[in-house]
Amino acid sequence: MDLDELKRIRKENILAHKKKKREYYLKKKLEKQFPAKPAKPEIDYEKELNGDDFAQRIREIAKKQKSYVDDRREKIMQKIADYQDQKQKYYEENKEKRLQYDREYRQKKKEELKAYRKEYYEKNREKILKKQKENRKLKSSNGK
Repeated sequence: MDLDELKRIRKENILAHKKKKREYYLKKKLEKQFPAKPAKPEIDYEKELNGDDFAQRIREIAKKQKSYVDDRREKIMQKIADYQDQKQKYYEENKEKRLQYDREYRQKKKEELKAYRKEYYEKNREKILKKQKENRKLKSSNGK
């Protein structure tokens, strides 16, 4: 293959790509202008509701709605049960990790509290010692 043939092939590929792109663009443009709506069956309410078996039709509609709700209810209850099982399984699988984390957390908080108390005592040492001396004096004077 020489350079001229490579240029020709490249040009053909680019033109083919542009043609494809243009067709896609036009197709999407048409779809936006004229969206394809699913055809809903037309219901003649005069015919449906003025018939002799109006009460029967209402019962059928109510029955269909109830069965639909019941079907959904079973699915929802099943999903809830599955979720609870999954949650319990996860809880059991990660029990050790959680307990280890709790131990580490408690230890860290304990150390932080210890450091805080030490810092507080060092900061307020004079006040604390003064109060202790006063308390001792009061106890010794009351005791005598």
